[in-house]
Amino acid sequence: MGIFSLLLLLPWVSALDFRYHRTKDLEAFLKEVQRNYAAITHLYSIGKSVQGRNLWVLALGRSPTQHKIGIPEFKYVGNMHGNEALGRELLLHLIKYLVENDQHDPVITKLINHTRIHIMPSMNPDGFEVSVMLQCSSTVGRYNANKKDLNRNFPDHFTTNNQIIQPETKAVMNWINTGMFVLSANLHGGALVANYPFDNGNDATIDANGVSKTVDNDVFVHLASTYANNHRTMHKDIVCHDMDFFKDGITNGHQWYKVKGSMQDYNYVWGQCFDITLELSCCNYPSEDKIQDFWNDNKIALIEYIKQIHLGVKGRVLNQKNKPIANVIVEVQGRRHICPYVTNKNGEYYLLLLPGVYTLNATLPGFMSLQQKVVLPNGAEKFSAYEHDFVFSLESTSKEPVRCPLKPLYSNSVSAVTVTVFNFLSFVYIGI
Repeated sequence: MGIFSLLLLLPWVSALDFRYHRTKDLEAFLKEVQRNYAAITHLYSIGKSVQGRNLWVLALGRSPTQHKIGIPEFKYVGNMHGNEALGRELLLHLIKYLVENDQHDPVITKLINHTRIHIMPSMNPDGFEVSVMLQCSSTVGRYNANKKDLNRNFPDHFTTNNQIIQPETKAVMNWINTGMFVLSANLHGGALVANYPFDNGNDATIDANGVSKTVDNDVFVHLASTYANNHRTMHKDIVCHDMDFFKDGITNGHQWYKVKGSMQDYNYVWGQCFDITLELSCCNYPSEDKIQDFWNDNKIALIEYIKQIHLGVKGRVLNQKNKPIANVIVEVQGRRHICPYVTNKNGEYYLLLLPGVYTLNATLPGFMSLQQKVVLPNGAEKFSAYEHDFVFSLESTSKEPVRCPLKPLYSNSVSAVTVTVFNFLSFVYIGI
């Protein structure tokens, strides 16, 4: 068989132009990728927009269709604001880059070997379809078809949020509440900065400088800095607007401006997932002839950020018969989360931590606790977090799920039944 014939047998993706892709073209590209790279990709929809467009996600990994024990799950979400269009295109080019470099580039190959990556190019396809290129500060297309801002539409831990939950938001909440994600980022436009939680806060979290700190503030600063430092210009203190100066290209959300009902805060409080917001262009909807430059600016940063999912420690909680125990609280001493981070149905836990010495607590409610001191290396460079399993001598007699101490706050338009169901999904780490 000749070289030309062999080349025809290799998987491939047709040319992906550096232009903005309408919904039909985006769907066609994703379906082509799944068709040509079926071994490492899985295309699925988490729901539909107000106008009935699918919210597509492409999963990439060695086991793309289902979770594999010990393999952490990552997600990128783009185009939450429909007129912030650049992230949508960057994620399409990231997909192409990942599938075409698997088995050729050792970094990409290891990333796909040891991570399951979910990419949603557009959370707000309806808004994108009415947006206009080069309208850099207009709000046309920002909102969904019900004229709601999706990044103000999530339940908020700090303040009552009376917004009616939108179809796109509900779909993403259900996706987050599967409990499978460890690390995430959502891509926006209008500034050049990596923004980390909290977006909202109270007297217990806000310091004298207006920073609303999580108990994992050191990790979030590292995550934001990883993106900014690997971006070609973000770390250079570029000012898009007179009031926006971000030292080293990062900012705490609340210190920048307060947001009630943001997706990144929801991920962290109720989803057990560390999420940051990436503002990638001064103009919300830059011209097409700049997309390739933006891709070159962001390519390395997008890859390096995914690698950070392998920071910290991971493992399982088992009984003496080697069977997994779900709903065990696993936390670091001195880092108690607002909603307990608990094991999934496989007994798995993942904690993102910087290299250092920590004491881990595994607590089986109504039964007992175990402690373990660990010395954590930088797992991101080895594509694997430090591994430690806890083994309980007996199974718990309590069947009560671990519940979040503070309920999410809904508008009166949501029925009591809906709230009850949501509380169960939110507070129990139901697994994959």
